[in-house]
Amino acid sequence: MNTSSCIGISTMKPCGRILSSCRKSSIFGASPLKSNHSFHHLSKLDSNTPNHYRLYCYTSQILGYRCGTHPNRRAFCFSELNWGQARVFTSCCHVGRGRGVSVIANVASDVRNHSTSVEAHVNEKSFERIYVQGGLSVKPLVIDRVESDHDVIKEESRVEVNGSNVNTNNLKGLNEAKDERELPEIEKEAWKLLRNAVVGYCGQPVGTLAAIDPADKQPLNYDQVFIRDFVPSALAFLLKGEGEIVRNFLLHTLQLQSWEKTVDCYSPGQGLMPASFKVRTVPLEGSNGGFEEVLDPDFGESAIGRVAPVDSGLWWIILLRAYGKITGDYALQERVDVQTGIRLILNLCLTDGFDMFPTLLVTDGSCMIDRRMGIHGHPLEIQALFYSALRCAREMLIVNDGTKNLVAAINNRLSALSFHIREYYWVDMKKINEIYRYKTEEYSTDAINKFNIYPDQIPTWLVDWIPDEGGYMIGNLQPAHMDFRFFTLGNLWAIVSSLGTPKQNEGILNLIEAKWDDLVADMPLKIGYPALEYEEWRIITGSDPKNTPWSYHNGGSWPTLLWQFTLACIKMGKPELAKKAVDLAEKRLSLDHWPEYYDTRNGRFIGKQSRLYQTWTIAGFLTSKMLLENPEKASLLFWEEDYELLEICVCALTKSGRKKCSRGAARSQILV
Repeated sequence: MNTSSCIGISTMKPCGRILSSCRKSSIFGASPLKSNHSFHHLSKLDSNTPNHYRLYCYTSQILGYRCGTHPNRRAFCFSELNWGQARVFTSCCHVGRGRGVSVIANVASDVRNHSTSVEAHVNEKSFERIYVQGGLSVKPLVIDRVESDHDVIKEESRVEVNGSNVNTNNLKGLNEAKDERELPEIEKEAWKLLRNAVVGYCGQPVGTLAAIDPADKQPLNYDQVFIRDFVPSALAFLLKGEGEIVRNFLLHTLQLQSWEKTVDCYSPGQGLMPASFKVRTVPLEGSNGGFEEVLDPDFGESAIGRVAPVDSGLWWIILLRAYGKITGDYALQERVDVQTGIRLILNLCLTDGFDMFPTLLVTDGSCMIDRRMGIHGHPLEIQALFYSALRCAREMLIVNDGTKNLVAAINNRLSALSFHIREYYWVDMKKINEIYRYKTEEYSTDAINKFNIYPDQIPTWLVDWIPDEGGYMIGNLQPAHMDFRFFTLGNLWAIVSSLGTPKQNEGILNLIEAKWDDLVADMPLKIGYPALEYEEWRIITGSDPKNTPWSYHNGGSWPTLLWQFTLACIKMGKPELAKKAVDLAEKRLSLDHWPEYYDTRNGRFIGKQSRLYQTWTIAGFLTSKMLLENPEKASLLFWEEDYELLEICVCALTKSGRKKCSRGAARSQILV
């Protein structure tokens, strides 16, 4: 099947906001759906929505342009000065044909010898080099003129790509999938609530709201679709056999990705994914009762602290791989626009900077812990997600002349990152004893205490808390600073992605089991342990009234972490541990109206500012149940140890004549 793709190119003054919209009018012959409409049954949406209305709304992929459909079904685009972006990428497709493809200029990758970074070079005028798997032929550019009803004439570059067929068989009938067993009442309730949270855009489901509490009069940003929050919802739908909403989500968030570098210091960097987006309905100027739906992304400019999300792009890549693994629809990740999106995210993460470490340097509030909690620098959560995203990208990237340098950079970074985390973030009784006897102020390359850690930093609670058998990855590592707090998400993803060694992964679960009363207690799972209290809380959090001790991010319990805990337990052959946690949650979640988080040391109280009917609480519970019932599905979502990475060393000291790195000695100690 041949696929015809259209790339609209325009040069205009950039604006600080990226909006994507589609128009809806009575000319379509159907009443348009509201943007905040909840789809109780996704299958009904497909059957009731007219084909011409659904198709042209969904396949218009536009940055900074309004899109409409002429009554004769010919797609057209027109610009307005206050919407203009310097580059516009549109996709056109036809009824019954293959997928539309959005492409941008080739992003050239440049990797220095032994470097783990890539610099993006976007040629503003050249679209000649488009790399597609299998050496697909690209026809010459043909200039077309398209006229709209407003007599706006626009030149478009058309590139026809003879692509492979989309595996649509994996998407057919997904909404009709049913359980073979009768669901318990709590699961029926959870599925009903999850479907009520579904958000529609142009007649298609594109995500789930963060929370759906009908009694909440001030939803703040909980009425938006968050990339991070949608992941457990996406997995629940995928495991249920409903892949359409996940596919739509991946494509629509891709079109919201920041594609342009600007001189405005408040504009997002090229390749950055938004934290969230909201579907807004706005009146259509000059139309009798017509209106349009707009996707309005938030790159952190509306968030607490105005911090850009580092983890959104990482989660997007992880979800893209999961979609392909579960549905078998690998054609999605092979699309040119999707491949370009992956490359832009990686270019952003792998860019050279001042930092000497292979870990990502980030600010406070740039991940799930989105408030000031003293996790700036190199927090474990980001490093584990970064490692997972790199492994995902290495699987999905099409290797050719345009990506071979990027793939090499990924391999180098994976090797350096795994060594760094395994060697310097891991603590157990043996490691703590070593730190206790550290010498300080060591200046030579032979230094054992490479980061000048002072032994007095070992907290008093840790000495009696850590078990004899087991250990964990510390929360952060910086010069003269080790954050010994236990952060659950980072440790769980270290297991899932095999960032830790097999022995370390086992040790993490041993610690959770040994310290069950501290990390799980009455409601799984603590986001971090222990909580910051007294003067430490005042200094580190700035006296944050929401992050008081044993609340919210400061030692609160988050049921959404259940699905990641379940995944880690299944991988390590301890599903009974996950079932124990799920059974605990099942006793309370429905009675407590599915809270976002719980307070107190044992997780006995509903969070003081917790939203009820929190979607990722609901989805995390459902995903955990389905993973336990179908452990073979879980194997599609985690990674085993990659022994080839252990043989790669990007340490440049070997070329300079200085002493070789200690990786060989370290490998013999930690890979047991």
